[in-house]
Amino acid sequence: MADLPENVLTELGFRYDPSDLYQQVIGDVLHACQTMDLPRHLQLILAQPKNEIIMHFPVQLDSGEYKLFKGYRVQHNNILGPYKGGLRFHAGVSLDHVKSLAVLMTMKNSLVRLPLGGAKGGVQVDPRSLSQDELMRVSRRFTSAMGDNIGPDYDIPAPDVGTGAQIMAWIADTYVNMSPATTRWTGQAVVTGKPVEFGGSQGREKATGQGVVYILEELLPEMGIDLNGMTYSLVGYGNVGSWVARLLTPHQSVLKCVIDHTGAIINEKGIDPVKLAAHVDEMGGVGGYEAADEMTEDEFYKTRVDLMVPAALEQMIDARKAEMVNCKVVAEAANAPTTPPGERILKDRGISILPAILCNSGGVTVSYFEWRQNRQAESWDEETVDKNLRRHMYAAAQRVKLAAHRYECDMRTAAYCAALDQIDKVYKIRGIFP
Repeated sequence: MADLPENVLTELGFRYDPSDLYQQVIGDVLHACQTMDLPRHLQLILAQPKNEIIMHFPVQLDSGEYKLFKGYRVQHNNILGPYKGGLRFHAGVSLDHVKSLAVLMTMKNSLVRLPLGGAKGGVQVDPRSLSQDELMRVSRRFTSAMGDNIGPDYDIPAPDVGTGAQIMAWIADTYVNMSPATTRWTGQAVVTGKPVEFGGSQGREKATGQGVVYILEELLPEMGIDLNGMTYSLVGYGNVGSWVARLLTPHQSVLKCVIDHTGAIINEKGIDPVKLAAHVDEMGGVGGYEAADEMTEDEFYKTRVDLMVPAALEQMIDARKAEMVNCKVVAEAANAPTTPPGERILKDRGISILPAILCNSGGVTVSYFEWRQNRQAESWDEETVDKNLRRHMYAAAQRVKLAAHRYECDMRTAAYCAALDQIDKVYKIRGIFP
């Protein structure tokens, strides 16, 4: 944050708070803008979202009582195309978190060169506290509350933490039934991450994890790490973490230890990703997995591995944990998992960081493929999806490497520079209306 242009913050009415996630993300973006010497007006535009929408909507619970829920949709920037970004159902959803993730979506989509802008949304709720029927009613009522703020040509949500294909299906069905008869079936393109039977794409479930693995294939060998025999640890074993582990298995990589909200486990000989995924599906977390030993949180971070993959929530690797991390490379499979103080410590210790807007972009790339398939009334096979995803991820990795060389900067700044280069070019071509 020391490089953050204070005049930009002051003009926009910010009160500096180093613990604020949104200011941390914007700080990284504006630092990259400074590195590239981008125009001041572009920095002002990107420092705040275009739209911040907050909704309060009632839902009837199974008990017959009504509960008021709070929902958000933040649309950060759409200079490159329709807004695109996930919907999160989590008790910790807040405006600043959603704003931060919307910024990251803008950068992520630009880095991968998708014709999409950035958005994010969510509902402040613990989905595990709801019955299936209650979850359906929350999803449908939230869709109704968003109204015209989403649409296949305007803003296309997708799954995120606490949501999945079933919730996307309910949202799409609600939207379709709210649409005019003449455009009803094009309405299923309003969201991505749907079940394959209802317009979803092959390969979408594993897409974020697959994208991480493609980035590791492209970048780790030149960083001195051979995927064959590589040891690694995972923070989080949800959709992203479990797929990273399963897709690294053919490379003979060794999953040494895992931590999530239920505990930490280790097996020096390696943990079977498929068996662990089955255990997590049944028990709700990695805790109690019989084919591994329990360990403390501190022991997890101190365990020597070649690669650590944070694949859970934001700001997981703080300064205290960064002092303990014992690896060569951190690959950010989650959004913004490293705090600025944690990042500085990792850099000082010589630990390389592969940034989230690069590693985490596989999900939105396959979401874009799904949107294209819906719009063109097509259905791609998994081989076609994987081939196109690999091409996009490898190209994005090359852009980051070139930017790091051009601006003589770290990988995070380079990733933002590569994304901002595209945004800057489009603003120069289009101008600012009117």
